[in-house]
Amino acid sequence: MDHFEKDLVDALTDIVKAGNWQCVGDKSKFKSPCTKLYSDDGEHIVLVHTEDDTFWAMDSSCPHEDSLPVEINENMLCSWATKILQTPDPQEKVSLTKMVQEKWKSWEITEIGESSPPSQPSRKDSLTVLEPGKIKRGKGGTLASRIALLHSLANIEQWAIDLSWDIIARFSTFTLSTGEPLPREFFDDFVKVAGDEAKHYQLLEQRIMELGSFFGALPVHNGLWQSATDTSHDLLARLAIVHMVHEARGLDVYPQTLSRFAAHGDSSSVKVLEVIYTDEITHVAAGLRWFTYICSKEGWDSLKTFHDLVKLHFKGFLKPPFNTEGRNTAGMTEEWYVPLVKPSNIQKTS
Repeated sequence: MDHFEKDLVDALTDIVKAGNWQCVGDKSKFKSPCTKLYSDDGEHIVLVHTEDDTFWAMDSSCPHEDSLPVEINENMLCSWATKILQTPDPQEKVSLTKMVQEKWKSWEITEIGESSPPSQPSRKDSLTVLEPGKIKRGKGGTLASRIALLHSLANIEQWAIDLSWDIIARFSTFTLSTGEPLPREFFDDFVKVAGDEAKHYQLLEQRIMELGSFFGALPVHNGLWQSATDTSHDLLARLAIVHMVHEARGLDVYPQTLSRFAAHGDSSSVKVLEVIYTDEITHVAAGLRWFTYICSKEGWDSLKTFHDLVKLHFKGFLKPPFNTEGRNTAGMTEEWYVPLVKPSNIQKTS
């Protein structure tokens, strides 16, 4: 720092001493793109280490403030949920999810608590994000096409992990009109869903690597999170759109996806997709179970409420063909979705 004016060096030294700063390691080893370091007193006085190896002092707010690391209360489920939402690396997200799932199941985490989840989960800067309609998925006829399909599914599963933790963190303080909170079983279900989605991502990522590629090699989209944003104010709407529309749609498309891989002798990918499909049926069932639970407690007609919410929050009609067998297994019989089909398409519903 010899090239700094002495007064500036003294001023920086005073800031460091007064603000309880401490050395946090070599900048080159930081995982975060943020180069701003905050003092313990929370003031927006920062030191910035730039690429030319100089330091600057300024009064500023961090551009990554929405995803600053959350202080973990290790006994609180929502604290962990927010931590996972703020974790950009998918492998770390998977590891944390599995750890928290085990701690929750074994009652090492005993409190549900509350927290403020980020408006959108963190993602690695290396990902190329495009509009949903601009992603080329292919039909599975070539190796490259099958990799693209698996990559697209892995992207969906990463968002699904976050959707599971978001519903936990965002609606942890939800109460019925009677003041009754959600029972622990609600959180049991969605911790399990998060664990399943983490398993799915891991299986897909491993299969992509076996085929000679890696997650992040192709562009991704964040279209699924738009539904989370649109329903962030309403638990019933979240259950309806994310779990009873989008996840149920996943049941509809998986048989065709399975057949594409099977037709080209890719039995390893087929086995992965079979695991995912079986689990996804239980996820639709969980959404349906808690949707009807809340409606029953409030004295509302579940079917009418569902139809009204879908018309309000989902653009257009539900499109056949439907996987009637898979939906029935989840408890989602035709009266739930056929009324939401365009009248001219009703004959195509099975």
